[in-house]
Amino acid sequence: MSLRRTSLLPGQPPRQRKSRTWPVPTALLLLSLVPLLAGTFRIVQLLGGPELIPADVRFAAFPLPLIVHIVAACVFAILGAFQFAPRFRSSHRGWHRVAGRVVVIGGVLVAGSALWMTLFYTADPDSGSLLYVLRLVFGSAMAACLVLGVTTIRRGDVAAHRAWMIRAYAIGLAAGTQAFTGGISEALFGTGVLQGDLAKASGWVINLAVAEWVIHRQDGSGRSSQSEGSARRSAPAGALS
Repeated sequence: MSLRRTSLLPGQPPRQRKSRTWPVPTALLLLSLVPLLAGTFRIVQLLGGPELIPADVRFAAFPLPLIVHIVAACVFAILGAFQFAPRFRSSHRGWHRVAGRVVVIGGVLVAGSALWMTLFYTADPDSGSLLYVLRLVFGSAMAACLVLGVTTIRRGDVAAHRAWMIRAYAIGLAAGTQAFTGGISEALFGTGVLQGDLAKASGWVINLAVAEWVIHRQDGSGRSSQSEGSARRSAPAGALS
């Protein structure tokens, strides 16, 4: 086997391609824009401001869980997006740890308030039993992912921590995807309870499918980098590219 020479000097780490930092966080923030704006308009309305979106009488008597949900979702979506900027994260490790703790707290509040609203608020007349069950399932799954994300990083398992946090973020950001799947479903299949429930279900499924692709892609890249690093250390200096 022929080996190509490189300019690497003894003890010099292999060059790595510069990763683009901001496209992914920017895309995530744009995806979360519609539900965050809708939530902000709802809070303005509940506080006595103008009705920028149609009123929902279900929240009027006891709006606190909804307000907690919206505020926590804003924190979770915005700070969580910056965790997907690897160069920024690696150069601001202190910020990453503090922001990560805030993201976990925000995520737990999002999941907990979502479960509370599903169980105790009057059901949306435009949704059915399927969506009721799915909200309980995915709210519980999001909380479980966050707990596993914390326990794995406390054990020092960074890869598992990253995977569980990506899954939690994917579930939490499904409201953004559902804004698109709902519109597409209505355009293709019309309106209806089942159509609406399935459109929202597809938002969770799409986000989790993308999350699993990202996780496995990172795992493959990590194993490839470790193998390459081992090969470089075991070979004569300057022998491998």
